[in-house]
Amino acid sequence: MKQASRRLCATGTVALIVLAANPAHAAGTAAGTTITNTATVNFQVGGVSQTAQTASNSIVVDAKVVLTAIEQGATTQVAPGQTGAVTTFQVTNSSNEALDIGLAAVAQTTGATAAHGGTVAVTPTSFTYWVNTNGSGTCSYSAANATQVNYLDEVGVGSSVCLYVQSTIPSTATNGQVAGINLTTTAEQAGTSGSQGAVLTQSGTGVAWTPGTMQTVFADSSGNGGDANYDGKYTALADYTVAAPVLSVNKVSVVVSDPVEGTTNPKAIPGAVVEYCLAVANGAGAATATGL
Repeated sequence: MKQASRRLCATGTVALIVLAANPAHAAGTAAGTTITNTATVNFQVGGVSQTAQTASNSIVVDAKVVLTAIEQGATTQVAPGQTGAVTTFQVTNSSNEALDIGLAAVAQTTGATAAHGGTVAVTPTSFTYWVNTNGSGTCSYSAANATQVNYLDEVGVGSSVCLYVQSTIPSTATNGQVAGINLTTTAEQAGTSGSQGAVLTQSGTGVAWTPGTMQTVFADSSGNGGDANYDGKYTALADYTVAAPVLSVNKVSVVVSDPVEGTTNPKAIPGAVVEYCLAVANGAGAATATGL
């Protein structure tokens, strides 16, 4: 009797939307989904049909982690000494699983190039994080509709969050100076609402695929400020431009009259009337000064 074998192979794409129940189309098949496929072999012997042979195989879809943070709008106009100065970002989870997202803002280094051009000369401080709670889908800031947070909680697959970063501008800042910030978002484990998850770790470059086990793969692109590809983080830049008055004040005095010569060539002697004049000017392109 002759024994022979033939190997038949077929390929398929894991990200096929039809393989997932209630899929998120932006991210593909949900992480942790078990995909089972069965092959059936029909055959005959001497023209007589025999019992078909079957074989099944299952795989578990791995987690593909992708997050981005994009500044919204142009530079933010601020005043020297301003507190609660707002920059706005849209943070998006394009992974195939929900994430908690860690937040960390720092001032750009003096001399660096700011998000909208110009050289950083001012160092903002005291960063806080706020989310939009008005449900409008827009990222327009309103203090009445902003809630302070320490991280982004349970960001769903394909979901975006409007994030406001607030800071304090030094009182020594002058008109036209620029302050820049780096906002770094970090992928963290989701699953428990109201509890910040641990920072995700990748299964590792060069680590073999483990069938039946959900592994984690970082697929994020490079951000700003030196952020690298595939690190489970994304860094975005934003900046403030200081708008301050540039005031100049001049004071002059004129003797109007004196008790001896009256208004004819009066002198500044006791009893004289002296008029003082203050001239206040604001430089071109400066911010409006109020409450003078």
